[in-house]
Amino acid sequence: MLSNRESARRSRTRKQQRLDDLMNLAAQLKHQNSQIDAQINLATQQYITVESENAILRAQLHELAERLHSVNSVLRMVEEASGMAMDIPEIPIPLLKPRQLPCTAQTIMANADMLQF
Repeated sequence: MLSNRESARRSRTRKQQRLDDLMNLAAQLKHQNSQIDAQINLATQQYITVESENAILRAQLHELAERLHSVNSVLRMVEEASGMAMDIPEIPIPLLKPRQLPCTAQTIMANADMLQF
């Protein structure tokens, strides 16, 4: 009977230790999860900021390309009227279509190891 009591006590102690270990692990995982959430929120904010800046730059690029096109039209009319040859720069086609600028078509792979804790 004494042996059974001692065995039951050891079993309860192991069970309590296992429960404590699991509770500690759960607390660690919750902390890591909150850190990852914070990193995701920061990255999302940075993405939104960069995307907004890019939209502004694309609009400015389009406006400047239109202005250059207008100036080139005026220069061509002056060239025709005066008969004098002028060096009129052409608008590079990629500038008129910024979504088609040459870039690498590599897939960006992400994984949990990329995030630093």
